[in-house]
Amino acid sequence: MDARTEELRDAHDVLSEYYAKNFAGLLDELPVERAVLDLFAEVTRATGTQVADVGCGTGRLLPYLASRGLSPRGVDLSPKMIEVARRDNPGFAYEVADLRHLPFEDAALDGVVCWFSLIYLAPDARVPAFTELARVVKPGGHLITAYKLGDGTLRRNGLSTQLGVDFDRYFLSAQEMEERFAAAGFTLVFQGSIPAEGVEPPYGYMLVRRITATSTGTGTAAA
Repeated sequence: MDARTEELRDAHDVLSEYYAKNFAGLLDELPVERAVLDLFAEVTRATGTQVADVGCGTGRLLPYLASRGLSPRGVDLSPKMIEVARRDNPGFAYEVADLRHLPFEDAALDGVVCWFSLIYLAPDARVPAFTELARVVKPGGHLITAYKLGDGTLRRNGLSTQLGVDFDRYFLSAQEMEERFAAAGFTLVFQGSIPAEGVEPPYGYMLVRRITATSTGTGTAAA
């Protein structure tokens, strides 16, 4: 594991209880996010129900996905996040893994959720990450992502700094996100955004569909 990934993992280990306390129930206050997830669930059920929340954190989205007729499982880089997910949102399978090395067979999933988990990808990590996401989604399956819109500049000094940890973040444009997905074998289905509030950047949402098979091999879990 490289130093950047280790820093991200260790920081989220520290943040796990903060997330558990402050983000539980947050989805109830966000009708736009519920609507986007509902769209993902509806189009995914046409293919099947097996989905993964990649970068699941405390597992807060999994009960909602299950309530929409999906069979979700969670993956996160942080062992402590997975520990909290198993405690606070039990009844689902969780695994510790890097999103560049997912613990799924080729084309094993009908859908993937990446909820603000792609904002940590440095430029040299993006092609491997998007390629790996494409590998595990079956042709015709869907991926939904929420992300923060920006110009791709490296950012630090966020809220986490006030909590004693920090790590790299990159807020990408919708154009770059679409281009990255297209290069990996996805086609755009839907995209939208909501305005910035306070010091936050605008939030972007993108739904894509897998259109071609990948030629990469089977991934394995990587802590």
